[in-house]
Amino acid sequence: MSDQAPPRADFGRVTVFFGDKNGKYPDGNQVVVRGTDTRVVFDSPPVANRIGPEFDDAELVVLGHVHEDHMAGLHRLPGVPVHVHAADLDALRSWEGLARHYGVAAHRQAAMRAKIERDYHYQARPDAIGYADGAVWDLGGSRVRAFHMPGHTAGHTVLLVEPEGVAFIGDIDLTGFGPYYGDATSSLADFRASLARLPQIPAKVWVTSHHRGVYTDRSAMLAALAAFCAKLDEREQRLLDLLAQQPRTLEQLVACRLMYPPDYEEIWVEDAERRSIGQHLDELLASGAVVADDNRYFHRR
Repeated sequence: MSDQAPPRADFGRVTVFFGDKNGKYPDGNQVVVRGTDTRVVFDSPPVANRIGPEFDDAELVVLGHVHEDHMAGLHRLPGVPVHVHAADLDALRSWEGLARHYGVAAHRQAAMRAKIERDYHYQARPDAIGYADGAVWDLGGSRVRAFHMPGHTAGHTVLLVEPEGVAFIGDIDLTGFGPYYGDATSSLADFRASLARLPQIPAKVWVTSHHRGVYTDRSAMLAALAAFCAKLDEREQRLLDLLAQQPRTLEQLVACRLMYPPDYEEIWVEDAERRSIGQHLDELLASGAVVADDNRYFHRR
């Protein structure tokens, strides 16, 4: 990553600082809101470490959700109040809570902790404060409103800056990868519902955590959202095609990979694949498209 000041876009009191490769994971895009009374930052991706005083002078942090790549700048703001949706609060307050949140297998937890401490400056925030859907922060001249949009995590929330109409939609990131719902607190069903609700948020600008960056045209955002949603149907069809070839167990499907390319290796991948595929199988079983036999093999009908 470059040490140069990151590029930015300004929308009234709101500034978006773009991370490396337009915020592509493992970096992200940083939102800063300069109220008359309070300066707030949304999340703190790795790019936060390259911004300088405009980030470091923040008086409030509001997280849209808890993941390692959204906490990488919190070490720069000791003592600054940090708010997160109550459903993600335990994951922010302690490593034990974050490990439960991820759902990483016990034998992989030490490696996961070492990685995020090394790569993301991870520090727990036992002082973190929980908020609820509809929470409002008055910054003076601008305010922030929380729209709980779970699925990616249980507490994932869209943060709308008013009256500017800038919505930080976080990891509803509209990337070509598609939705991620592979953590222990993730929910495919909730993600589907959140995606359906997103167009109802009264925004003029949509800011993603990763890669896509900023949308200022509603039709372009909606087209990207449709493509993002279509990834769910593509994954479902891939599972059906695999089961049409032959009956398979969950572990055999995990080995085939649904979310990640076969050559992509990370600590969490196997656990994430298992949970993601399991949720799709639950939906397919409920619809009758798939059946399971006594030997835990899944069959396409």
